[in-house]
Amino acid sequence: MNILVTGGAGYIGSATAETLLHAGHSVTVYDSLITGHRGAVPSGATFVEAALDERTVLSRVLTQSGFDAVMHFAAFIEAGESMKAPGRFYFNNLGNSLSLIETAALAGVKRFVLSSTAAVYRSSDQPLTEDSPLGPTNVYGHTKLVAEQVLDWYRQIHGLHYAALRYFNACGAVPGRGEAHDPESHLIPRVLQVALGKADAAMIYGTDYPTPDGTCIRDYVHIADLVSAHLLALDALQANDRLVYNVGSGQGFSVREVIEAARAVTGHRIPAVEAPRRPGDPPRLVASSDRIRRELGWQPLHSGLQDMVSSAWEWHRSHPKGYDSQ
Repeated sequence: MNILVTGGAGYIGSATAETLLHAGHSVTVYDSLITGHRGAVPSGATFVEAALDERTVLSRVLTQSGFDAVMHFAAFIEAGESMKAPGRFYFNNLGNSLSLIETAALAGVKRFVLSSTAAVYRSSDQPLTEDSPLGPTNVYGHTKLVAEQVLDWYRQIHGLHYAALRYFNACGAVPGRGEAHDPESHLIPRVLQVALGKADAAMIYGTDYPTPDGTCIRDYVHIADLVSAHLLALDALQANDRLVYNVGSGQGFSVREVIEAARAVTGHRIPAVEAPRRPGDPPRLVASSDRIRRELGWQPLHSGLQDMVSSAWEWHRSHPKGYDSQ
């Protein structure tokens, strides 16, 4: 297939683009490099440096290249930041997604895979299924939920087949690819920065949540397992017009447990500092991925927390300046 990967210079998008190339597909990476890295774009991919709100460029790329599918990873991802600057997230995550969906549909693209999020759900003490109540607690989650709803209307009106993968804290690394955000907002790399001497302490935001140790509980999914889920969903769209799947390990780990795992992996004491809750942080989000396992045969190969932290640690040790280390 001929596939457009937006955000293909980022963490998950670049790993997906590389896997698509290895599978024999033609790949065009479309990325503004606002948060992505030119060094992350896999060799063999055509690269277009542009933003999704550059409608002339986007339209030209989509209409002239005859894409079979779009895989959409381009978005701002910091949930906490979305509660400080909601307009920035609505313009980018929602407005630009609408622009992409509309232009792709008009160009005759038939398959669309959206990188969505578990943040579309309400917090729950039980594992979340695809039928669990929706109710984002932050603007980031709301932008993804509305993007899903937009896609469903384009499915009904234009026949655009789509898959939305609601995943839970992508983490870890694959050879040559790992997290390199600036500033870093994700828990595992932030904790590992302490072991690398880049931060004084790991921050624990909120210790009064209704959880066993008082800190937030999250599910995590290794990037390699997440990429495989995206490729399975892409293939399944040939026979299905709408797919929505949770993608996670099915295990919940608290902030304190992640810090303890990092201490064990790195051998560093990693001091921790407690701070008040951040707006928009739900107490508990843990996935049930039974549906994607049952329907697509997806199987995570990296479900243990220490395994996931270890692969992230190897990446950060060997790439202390991210992609600038290469």
